[in-house]
Amino acid sequence: MRLRSPMPELEGASKWLNGKVTRSQLLGEKPTLIYFWSISCHQCKESMVNVNKLCEQYQDQLNVVAVHMPRTKEDTDIKQIKKAAAKLNISHPIFVDSFLKLTDAFNNEFVPSYYVFDKLGALRHYQSGGRGIKMVQMSINRLIQRR
Repeated sequence: MRLRSPMPELEGASKWLNGKVTRSQLLGEKPTLIYFWSISCHQCKESMVNVNKLCEQYQDQLNVVAVHMPRTKEDTDIKQIKKAAAKLNISHPIFVDSFLKLTDAFNNEFVPSYYVFDKLGALRHYQSGGRGIKMVQMSINRLIQRR
């Protein structure tokens, strides 16, 4: 995705965990963080502590959606995804993308990957890798200050 691209519709999930949200529900009041992770990604698990801190810090100012992107056939086991999500304390909605529909809509290739959208749904920041969370936080701060 290119900067300023519109947020894709959140369609094609094989399952939603922790509730379901739509694109239209995310637009209007707050910026949105959509991040991609996988149960087979060690770096994703390590960075989840920082993602959870962001969620806590901005709980009333930021929408957050996780997208589980499988990297192997074993990654599509919903029981294992639920187990990992519970262990990692992921409490926000999780789009389980076993058919890679949203992954393709985002043209996403990596996990972890972070997409920050403004309140109107325009992409304002993209970051991949476990160490990019500071840049993600700076982007979120800028968008919140503009509100």
